[in-house]
Amino acid sequence: MIRESSIHALVDRARRLAEGNRRAILGITGAPGAGKSTLAARMADELAGLAVVVGMDGFHLSNTELARLGRRDRKGAPDTFDVLGYLALLERLRRADEDVVYAPEFRRDLEESVGSAVPVPAGTPLVVTEGNYLLLDSGPWARVSGLLDEAWYVDLPDAERERRLIRRHVEFGRTEAAADEWVRRSDARNADLVARTAGRADVVVELG
Repeated sequence: MIRESSIHALVDRARRLAEGNRRAILGITGAPGAGKSTLAARMADELAGLAVVVGMDGFHLSNTELARLGRRDRKGAPDTFDVLGYLALLERLRRADEDVVYAPEFRRDLEESVGSAVPVPAGTPLVVTEGNYLLLDSGPWARVSGLLDEAWYVDLPDAERERRLIRRHVEFGRTEAAADEWVRRSDARNADLVARTAGRADVVVELG
């Protein structure tokens, strides 16, 4: 495992993956609010035409199903995702034997996933997938890491990460008090779980 703080070095690593002789999958993980989505989007922008971002969050169970299961107040925990569906998608993406694979996308403005929203053409050499639990080593989640060519863990001090999370929750409709409560309770529990997976990453990213 190495530590990296240069965005240029990270772009170079991603480009080398994209220039291999078969499709590669780069996983970007980290605690909630660490900056996974931002880094994944940056990699895709820098490698324009060579990479597509497919988020794990597209496999959130619907709010209706979470309510039925009694898990609505824990949305974001490992058991609130369709992990087997996510694994099936990663396996299809690795094979790269279909003209196009459509992936779902999580929409924060809806707080729901939208199916078949992200097309991945067969000629795309690099898929960047990001999410909290890519390096979790329990249950079906433990199979995810074996489908990744490289895994990056985005590390950010908790104080800044929580500040960003609260701001994001407020932007999407929660009150300041409700956002703070959710971050201290639900997000903090998930963050503790994710932090224990950092040692399994190939690269720890420290962009600050």
